[in-house]
Amino acid sequence: MNKNEAVSKDSHKTFLLLSEIEKEEKLSQRELANRLGIALGLVNSYMKNLVTKGFVRVKSFPRNRYGYLLTPHGFAEKSRLAYQHLNYFTSLYTSTRQDYLELFLSLRDKGIKEVAFCGVDEVAEIAYLSLQETGIRLTVVMDDVAFCGNEFFGMTILSLAEGITQAPGGIILSSLKRGPDLRKKLLETAWQGDIHGPPVLLGNDQ
Repeated sequence: MNKNEAVSKDSHKTFLLLSEIEKEEKLSQRELANRLGIALGLVNSYMKNLVTKGFVRVKSFPRNRYGYLLTPHGFAEKSRLAYQHLNYFTSLYTSTRQDYLELFLSLRDKGIKEVAFCGVDEVAEIAYLSLQETGIRLTVVMDDVAFCGNEFFGMTILSLAEGITQAPGGIILSSLKRGPDLRKKLLETAWQGDIHGPPVLLGNDQ
């Protein structure tokens, strides 16, 4: 992870925390952690920083309960972060869509007509839009994390174990942030399933 990516993730968590605090004042750190899927210790660290910077103030409630309120500076910071992330995701969308389009066009030139996606998130949706411009058909979508059994553009999302056996010419890693982990799991799943040869990963340097 480079420095810019680390800063982006840090500011994104800050934005999510400020957004949750804005909605409801009687929120404990544990409730914030559960809502956002962030470790309680990390929430505590963020909240201390936000209070120190004057973005949030602590409010006490009956029965020794505490909550948080956004200060005027906190509202301004939330607006600034919202604008920053809008620009970031717009840039991410543009560059990612172009990268996948170039990849799919190169695969089409090699005669590949069908692919499978491994990894379902917002990047996979961008990849799917790029795929529609090339004439290549998406035949399998797989992901073991929270998505199995759901649908992706009308296609049932399969487990990696099932998806590998049905993948046609090759597999696209369709998640940037989980790419290395998915690649590892694909290889492990193929080995455990006694599949002849490793799965064919297309554009696995993305």
